[in-house]
Amino acid sequence: MTAVTQASSTGLTVVPAEVGDPRVAPLLRELGNEYSTRYGKDAHAELARYPDEEFTPAHGGVLLLLLEHGEPVAGGAFRRYDATTAELKRIWTHSAHRRRGLARRVVAELEREAGNHGYRRVYLTTGPRQPEARGLYLATGYTPLFDTEADPETIGPLPFEKHLATDRGTRTDVRIRKAHTP
Repeated sequence: MTAVTQASSTGLTVVPAEVGDPRVAPLLRELGNEYSTRYGKDAHAELARYPDEEFTPAHGGVLLLLLEHGEPVAGGAFRRYDATTAELKRIWTHSAHRRRGLARRVVAELEREAGNHGYRRVYLTTGPRQPEARGLYLATGYTPLFDTEADPETIGPLPFEKHLATDRGTRTDVRIRKAHTP
């Protein structure tokens, strides 16, 4: 996996993690509660829908956490959808840290990492009762694969896609050059 850990002037660090990492627990707990509040008690099943290993590099996936002072404040993952497409899942911002643009940062990091894994397209779905997620994806350049004028409740899961830049070789060359510069 590409080294993802990055410190920034904002005090935020992006780190890869596995589903079993204790730092992932708040993400899963809050997502489960959020899904249940919006969709009913069976919504926890969505979190168990895909095996944990699908979110590991060995299976074409990644799970990233955004840490602030070592504590998880946001995160998300992708899994292999097909040979050229990563599917974003589990986009989350801690309830105490919303309205700071953290979900946008997570999506950008996941897109970057998907490109580093050779994916050329990102696909995702969000529930019809998540207007903030729908707004996030539209604001970050995703194309809706549904009628945006229709009542979301009549559609079901709302699918989106985004084609990634194909200049992987250039980015890799720059990274290698920087690594060898004294």
